[in-house]
Amino acid sequence: MSYRKLGRTSSQRKALLRDLSTDLIMHERIETTEARAKELRSVVEKMITLGKRGDLHARRQAASFIRREVVTTTDEEGNETETYVLQKLFDDIAPRYAERNGGYTRIMKMGPRRGDAAPVVVIELV
Repeated sequence: MSYRKLGRTSSQRKALLRDLSTDLIMHERIETTEARAKELRSVVEKMITLGKRGDLHARRQAASFIRREVVTTTDEEGNETETYVLQKLFDDIAPRYAERNGGYTRIMKMGPRRGDAAPVVVIELV
């Protein structure tokens, strides 16, 4: 098994990845450390693949991992609507990658963090 432990127990690591993946789907771009981003990439790509499948079982599998957060979206006319992150994943993000077979995220290096010089990156949806 090859994965990064990120200096945490398994339950803490799962909670961290759940939070980061929910935030990435919600904002489509987050700033974090390089090790966290590299682990997050595999989790988010699995969630987007579930979104592309789109059936009830895939929706339930994604719902068991993604946190139940509300995201506010604005359409072309400027109307704001509130939806859940899971709905955004299945309705907005997954159809965007219908013709793409993987590689849904991009990691760009930003440089060291000021306090502890940890390498900071921006991970975003392509």
